[in-house]
Amino acid sequence: MRIFKNRKAVHNYYIVQEMEAGIILKGTEIKSIRAGKVNFKDSYGKIENGEVWLYNLHIGIYVQGSIYNHDPDRKRKLLLNKKEIKKIYHKIEEKGMAIIPTELYINEAGLVKLTLAVAKGKRKYDKRESIKKKEALREGQRKLKLN
Repeated sequence: MRIFKNRKAVHNYYIVQEMEAGIILKGTEIKSIRAGKVNFKDSYGKIENGEVWLYNLHIGIYVQGSIYNHDPDRKRKLLLNKKEIKKIYHKIEEKGMAIIPTELYINEAGLVKLTLAVAKGKRKYDKRESIKKKEALREGQRKLKLN
């Protein structure tokens, strides 16, 4: 089971709620994911006509794909039921909330799953505070390790 994490998500957002979703892919996309060619940079989700779509998730071109290759930055439909979409929609109506992908992984059945998060963006001073907390925690761990 390969797991790809969006490390910037925790740095740039406060995670409010997470949920798992399926994703509709083409044949060359799944092969590229298995090869590890995934980039989360600037990817986000959007609700359109009662469906959730994922934008800017870059899945690299499959080398052996020839003319059947996919567009690396195309929008991809996410598979969620209506109750989950309604929950997400009501949370996103608040100002500053967004849908962001946090993880992409292949489960035991060989299906690609995506962990979505409803998140609120951090401000610059919030990011500085979280960096200070991480550094203080690391320093404490170093001191414990030395003793």
